Amino acid sequence: AQATGTCILSTPWDTASVGQLIRCSRKVREQVHTDYAVFPENMPLPELRQAAVKRKQALFPVMSVRTNKMIGVLSKTDLVDPPRTRVALVDHNEFSQAVKGVEEAEIVEVMDHHRLGTQLSTRDPIRFLNEPVGSTSTLVARRFYHRDAEPSRSTAICLCAGILSDTLNLTSPTTARADREMLEWLTGIARIDAKKFTEEFFATGSLLRSKTAPIAIVQADRKTFTEYGHKISISQIEEIGMYGLKEVQEDLLDELRKLEKEEDLKLACLLVTDIVTHDSMLLAVGDEEVLEHIEYERLGPNLFAAKDVVSRKKQLFPAISRALKVL
Repeated sequence: AQATGTCILSTPWDTASVGQLIRCSRKVREQVHTDYAVFPENMPLPELRQAAVKRKQALFPVMSVRTNKMIGVLSKTDLVDPPRTRVALVDHNEFSQAVKGVEEAEIVEVMDHHRLGTQLSTRDPIRFLNEPVGSTSTLVARRFYHRDAEPSRSTAICLCAGILSDTLNLTSPTTARADREMLEWLTGIARIDAKKFTEEFFATGSLLRSKTAPIAIVQADRKTFTEYGHKISISQIEEIGMYGLKEVQEDLLDELRKLEKEEDLKLACLLVTDIVTHDSMLLAVGDEEVLEHIEYERLGPNLFAAKDVVSRKKQLFPAISRALKVL
């Protein structure tokens, strides 16, 4: 054995046990691999799935973004049918207006008052409430009312703000009887005067008077739509008077042009609504043929006077839709 360099083991164990013990005596360092993929905990599943499928690796460490420590291990088999986040869509039903990654989520409920989109589909039946009222806050309030449950005063104030804002204190053409009934019920719980609250609410929330950055104004209440195969963006702000609009008009148009280019839009516009006169000014950029067919009085290349227009959903969008139809 010495002459041939053969190792001789003397052991009290039988041959099978010795063979098993030898296999279990390998050093950890011999099994360690340094070429492996690690994923952060906040990585979206579609991106992770795409990255994982390219590697032969079967298990993937998942690291905490905050501590950079491993918080778990993900297997490729986990990606076959991963548990989906449960989501309720409130005040919208189109994926283009929802949070990023909603396509991967499980939609369990929709509560809305806008038009029906064409993208929504679910595996199972869900609760779907879509009614022609002025505010989704009305539908939320009515859910409390029908269950004989009274919201807290702070919740009632928030719901009042939603109804008053969406319906311009019940003067918008979208206002329904349910809005009036729920507002009357909520103001009693909130202990507020609707007229006075509306004045204070819009005065405090004036984006033009507060010198808010143009990009924040455009993004404050923005919705994207697809109509006749064309993608459009419509933003809206509500003001008491048009004070300050002239000073920031060009900056707002610049932001709309950036948005048009970045998202490949056919039209990007901002509706500035005066809640006192119930008139609006429309800033719009995009395809010139569409701009030419917008039915409002054109005051400049990108400025329109939208008289008696206060509703994006019921007045502005149909007008934009008619302009797009000519293409």
